[in-house]
Amino acid sequence: MPVEMGLWRADGDKLSRISPTSVGLESQLETYIESDPTMLGEPLLIIGRQVPTAFGGYIDLLALDETAAVHVIELKRDKTPRDVTAQTLDYGSWVSTLGRADIQAIFEHYRPGAALEEEFAECFNETLPEEVNASQTFTIVAASVDAATERIVRFVNEGFGVPINVVFFRHFIDNGASYLARTWLVEHEGLGAISTASGSRQTKTREPWNGTDWYVSFGEDSGTRQWADGREYGFVSGGGAKWCSRTLKNLPVGARVFVHIPKAGYVGVGRVTGEAQRFDQTIVNVGGAATPLRELELQGTYRHEGDDSDDSVEWVVPVEWIHAVPREQAFWKNGMFANQNTAAKLRQQFTIEQVSEAFGLED
Repeated sequence: MPVEMGLWRADGDKLSRISPTSVGLESQLETYIESDPTMLGEPLLIIGRQVPTAFGGYIDLLALDETAAVHVIELKRDKTPRDVTAQTLDYGSWVSTLGRADIQAIFEHYRPGAALEEEFAECFNETLPEEVNASQTFTIVAASVDAATERIVRFVNEGFGVPINVVFFRHFIDNGASYLARTWLVEHEGLGAISTASGSRQTKTREPWNGTDWYVSFGEDSGTRQWADGREYGFVSGGGAKWCSRTLKNLPVGARVFVHIPKAGYVGVGRVTGEAQRFDQTIVNVGGAATPLRELELQGTYRHEGDDSDDSVEWVVPVEWIHAVPREQAFWKNGMFANQNTAAKLRQQFTIEQVSEAFGLED
């Protein structure tokens, strides 16, 4: 039975059904999704629109999820049930042959001048994985669907484990206000992606984040930034370019940070006590007195070319250290987490456990 959505307005004890309208919806959905891809139920980074394939067709939208799997998003429009399903899978077969360089080329055509790595980090607060497009997910977007489309998609999805689904949007207008309602043909939660390497259904296997622990990279530079300053006065910092400071600003007050010096190891664990501020505006507590950080005798200069710009200046996040050691006592084991972002969610339990044990931290 085709999926049907209903919407009612409740006026006291009386319910009034609001009838959906499809006027203009199909033509607008592509733009709606491009502007806010979370409409499809999860964060996505759009990397292409009307992407030409090697055999002459055009994919409506291409996107990456946080695992760098590719999502092929195709609008039903006026296609027949067999056409829209077959076309989506056909496009997917072509997408599965694309390598990282191909994906980057598609994105660069879509967003000239933008770097995929930076946009991925901006969207997901994660570094773009080395392996891009290891798996694909296929989504058909429709205002309505007939029984034949439902039957075909369910058969392919449930019978063969192919991650293809239909998401429905219905348009409702009530007293001048416009609404969109969404539902899925096949239960969406937990839908996996098909792996190009094995051809089998593959679910996301990243460790879950505990919502508290963050990784911070304290990139020492003899002319700019020194860990000895951060350890003594209670802060982490980053700057010189928007890329270096942007993720640092994501650190929430109360977060626990595991601080790593590249090529050295982990040197501190602490709690964030305030929001990120420009270095030249940061006040620290020294012997009970509020003191501008810039007035202290520091080993680093914390200066960058173009410091007048917020994008270039050094940014500082205050931290109360739970345990911090000199660089010479940095702790490292093979297999521990390291990341090129200044700050990132720390998901790897191995790193949390090893650093906690080395620093004598309680659970």
